[in-house]
Amino acid sequence: MRKRALAVTIVLVWLGMVGWQVRREYFQPELTRLAEAALGLAPGVSFYTLTMGDRTVGQATSRLDTLPDGFRLEDVMNLELPALGQTGVAVARTSVKLSPSLVMEAFDFTLDSEVGRFEASGTLGPDTTLHVSIRSAGSEQNVSFRLPQPPVMSNVVPIRIAMGGALEVGETIRLPVFDPTSLSTRTVEVEVIEHDTLVVTDSVMLNQETGRWQVAHVDSVPAWRIAEVFGGVRVESWVDADGRILRSSSPLGFAMERTEYELARQAQEDARLVDTSPIDDDVILSTAVQSNVDFADVEQHDELRFRLTGVDLSGFQLDGGRQTLRGDTLTIRRENWDQIDPDYSLPYSFMDLREALEPEPLIQSDDARIRDQARSITVARASWRQDPKEVARQLNRSVYNMLEKSITFSVPNAVQVLETRRGDCNEHTVLFVAMARSLGLPARTAVGLVYVNGAFFYHAWPEVWLGEWVAVDPTFGQIPADASHIRFVIGGLAQQVEIVRLIGNLDIEVLDLPGREAE
Repeated sequence: MRKRALAVTIVLVWLGMVGWQVRREYFQPELTRLAEAALGLAPGVSFYTLTMGDRTVGQATSRLDTLPDGFRLEDVMNLELPALGQTGVAVARTSVKLSPSLVMEAFDFTLDSEVGRFEASGTLGPDTTLHVSIRSAGSEQNVSFRLPQPPVMSNVVPIRIAMGGALEVGETIRLPVFDPTSLSTRTVEVEVIEHDTLVVTDSVMLNQETGRWQVAHVDSVPAWRIAEVFGGVRVESWVDADGRILRSSSPLGFAMERTEYELARQAQEDARLVDTSPIDDDVILSTAVQSNVDFADVEQHDELRFRLTGVDLSGFQLDGGRQTLRGDTLTIRRENWDQIDPDYSLPYSFMDLREALEPEPLIQSDDARIRDQARSITVARASWRQDPKEVARQLNRSVYNMLEKSITFSVPNAVQVLETRRGDCNEHTVLFVAMARSLGLPARTAVGLVYVNGAFFYHAWPEVWLGEWVAVDPTFGQIPADASHIRFVIGGLAQQVEIVRLIGNLDIEVLDLPGREAE
């Protein structure tokens, strides 16, 4: 009996030791495993060519440095995007300080464009609270986000997957990813699709006869194809064993491929010599949805009907207000301005529309410059100051006349727009919304598509509360906005990301247009 007890004890102790070893190797905390795996992560620099369609639109650099207390990942992206005969130039820089276990501790993001600089920086505090500071045109806003777990910046996702041991075909992992441009965190699902070997450029040489750089040597690299899915948008990339991107493509038609610096710079210089670019390479024209009818008098129609197909319409804000959705058929009624009765005086004093009255990141309605500009617009007559309809009309007219119509590639924010006095629909909208809110007029941003010259283009416009939500358009100078404004999303940049899943998939058929036949 004693021997049996001793044997059982020995077995239990052995099992306990094995169990401890298994737990130690396989069930230790994830961050500990990441820290151990990251010890083998070597510093280095990667260069990329950025393309849209067949045209080179920029170059990028990604640098990983090791620090005594972790890592720093720095990405620089230079873009020169063709849009409606213009070339929008932007430089985006992202720097992320990572702990030894690849947890984001701090970040800095800047976007420089022809309209100025946008900056966002943040630090992760106790209790996973992310403190973010936003700076633009002399304005600074500070916001904090309490998060359930430390977020990951998008450029760190592949490295985090690789170091976490998840580069196995069929593996799926979910990560909270923070976007500094929209100041939002969303869950990204990453799936490992396949494993293969890719041939990548390893070195270059200068051809003395042509004076051009060319590939000198290539290398075969084990690679994994991963898909990052968020909000219905799918971005696919090939990454190496360390999670460094080799190739990547997005549904917007953008692609990037690792190369050598000389080749990336040469490709961008070659693209600058092209006077015109085909429609497929135009960031605006390539995303437009062709209409089945062509009507020049769209503003004359009080009501329009559309059939929307090709995408799952659930999750969009298509139904409500002037829009009525039945199945895949959407009816839009243009508001009758003369019949609108707000039934209140400014400032709006009820709490039900609080979100449409308060300042928010990039809509600085509490900034003195925004407030002073808005007041100066309505100072002509004292009665205007309390009349919501008249204030909306004056703001719409003033913003339309104030801003130079120009395609810009920036993070739209009201203070910067007020200084530069130029921009596209996004700039017109944020300035209008900020000034309206500063006067106590509830306003919000709507995003969707609008008909222009035979096609539907992606567009943003404001909605104001005048007893009902009324669509106005300071970009086109319309009040109310015509019935071809198809609203899909309400809200700021964090919500507007949802619109991306429509691109390349949405079909719009105009129904029952009086006096017109489908082409």
